[in-house]
Order: sequence, then C-alpha cells, then structure tokens
Amino acid sequence: MHNIEPFYNWRHIYESETDQLSPFYGRQYSEFEFSQTVYNYYIHPQWDDFGSRTLYLKVLIADYEEKYAVIEMIGEWNDAIENDMMTLKRDVLEKFMYEGIHKFILITENVLNFHSSDSEYYAELYEELSEQEGWIVAINMPSQTQYDFRKARLTRYVELVELDNWRTYKPYHLFKKIDGEQQLRLT
Repeated sequence: MHNIEPFYNWRHIYESETDQLSPFYGRQYSEFEFSQTVYNYYIHPQWDDFGSRTLYLKVLIADYEEKYAVIEMIGEWNDAIENDMMTLKRDVLEKFMYEGIHKFILITENVLNFHSSDSEYYAELYEELSEQEGWIVAINMPSQTQYDFRKARLTRYVELVELDNWRTYKPYHLFKKIDGEQQLRLT
C-alpha cells in the first residue's frame, strides 16, 4: 500500500496545502518518512490524516467558483467504530461547505472495506447539500465495499458511480460530466 499515491496529475492546478481555505492548509509532506498505516501497512506520506485511524484522503481539487471538490480516499471506511462519516463531514466537508462548495466527488477505488452504523450523518449531509442544490458521489468503489454500502441503504444519500477513465479528464470536465448526470437524476 505504501506505493499507492494520491492522483498527482492535477497538482499543477491545485494543492490543498497551499489553499488557505482548505482544512489541510500549511501541511508539509515527506517523500521518505512513512508514518501512517492502514491494517498495519504503511501508506504513502502524501495522504492526509483527517482524524480517522483507518481512512485517509487527498483533496485533488477544490474549485470555489464552480463550487465543487474532488477528494480521493484510501483505507477502511468504518462508521461502526471510528464514525468516519461524522469526522469526514465535520472536519473536512463542512469546512468546504462554509466556503461555498456543495458538490463533492469522492474517488473511492482504494476504499477496501466499509462498516456501517446508523445513517444520521449521511442524512444530515444530504439535507444540507440538497438545500444548496448540491450532491455527493462516490466513484469506483470496489464491489465488496459497494455491497456493504448498499446493504446499509446509504445510496439514497451518496450516489455510487462507475467511471473507469476518470484520470483522463481535466478537473472541470470531470465535474461537468458528473454534475450533468446528477442533475438528470435529481430532476
């Protein structure tokens, strides 16, 4: 797992550690010191810790004009023990929402497991985003993780999307594609 880096082809456009509005502003990274783990396996030091012991993320882009953010995730999404959704919502998403972002694309292809709890924070987030005509989608969640996510009936709050070639898009074009699909679904 230590060689799975966050997607870096958009770094010339956006870096969360230099964005004064980002919850990760001012972070410094080492290319050589591996200190964070998932399942006792070290992960690449470019991933950001947001308060979960098993789930990490990287904000790939936050566009305040178009009001969207793309966030890549790695690890185990554990609401049962860690309450990861509450931590993600309170410590990351709400900070962006305060700055006007209300459309979130989560890249979840490296989310290896999902353990559910209640849907309270998902419902709360869904209501808050809906008030701003916003949404949240998870792209390319692995099938075993999707199974548990669907079993918990969370797809009414977070749309699961398959898009194998998302890396070939520029950020704005990825957003427009997903936004167009969400607008069709919501109307």
